[in-house]
Amino acid sequence: MREPLASQLPAATIVVYEHLLLVGFLAPFLPSAVRAVWAASVRTKIAVLVIGGGSSALAATLFTAAFTFGDPVTPQVLQKLQPLIAMTLAAVLLGERMSRRFPLFALPALAGSWLLAFPDPFAVSLSTAMGALLAFGAAALWACGTVLGRVAGAELTAMQVTMLRFTVGLVAAVCIALASGSSLVFSPLTWSNVGLLVLLALVPGLISLVAYYYGLRATPATRATLAELAFPLTAALVGVLVLGARLDASQWVGFAIALVAVTGLSLHERRSQQAAVTVRADR
Repeated sequence: MREPLASQLPAATIVVYEHLLLVGFLAPFLPSAVRAVWAASVRTKIAVLVIGGGSSALAATLFTAAFTFGDPVTPQVLQKLQPLIAMTLAAVLLGERMSRRFPLFALPALAGSWLLAFPDPFAVSLSTAMGALLAFGAAALWACGTVLGRVAGAELTAMQVTMLRFTVGLVAAVCIALASGSSLVFSPLTWSNVGLLVLLALVPGLISLVAYYYGLRATPATRATLAELAFPLTAALVGVLVLGARLDASQWVGFAIALVAVTGLSLHERRSQQAAVTVRADR
């Protein structure tokens, strides 16, 4: 959905209207969200500002812009870099600790996802450098959002965090558009573009984030960000079954490795007496 729009509109313009729709959908929840964050701690207020301005507006702009450089697969690198960044931030900011067993799941999942993203994983051309840099920037910001989402979730509900993320994100997106000289006019205004924008706002935007923040309240950020590696698995299935895309042999190997790693972590956390990821007792 994002790639076709990126070929016709500036990235910043897409993100502005994406956030505008999201704020419109959630407008009834805005008053309670504002009251809640106003009464929250300074730590939570800062977390909300960073989540909205960085993890929502700026990250979405970088990610959308990445599709205009090289092939559409390269931006998916961010899904493989994000866990490493988030694990580091979670350890530093939240006091989460990873047992020696965690890398047994994390490293294969990252390796498998890398194989899945690149048909030739050892020959990534320099022409994709700009797209990769933009994707890396988005990965860092989204990883930060994963960690700070737990910080904000300690005082705010999932719906309040989502509402504030999009509201702050809308303001930040407008500022980014103005600063970059991008037009605030949605053109060409076609039914196809409008439909794609609405779907983009609803499915990967609103519905997924509400479900994500509900789960994040009771899930260590390190474990949650590894679970996000299910995204490239889903993307591969949709590409093959719906869009008729073909995966190379190495990509199928990566698919299998990532699937086993993510499933293995889930089963381990349910059955093992010693969790692979633990949260500091005072949280």
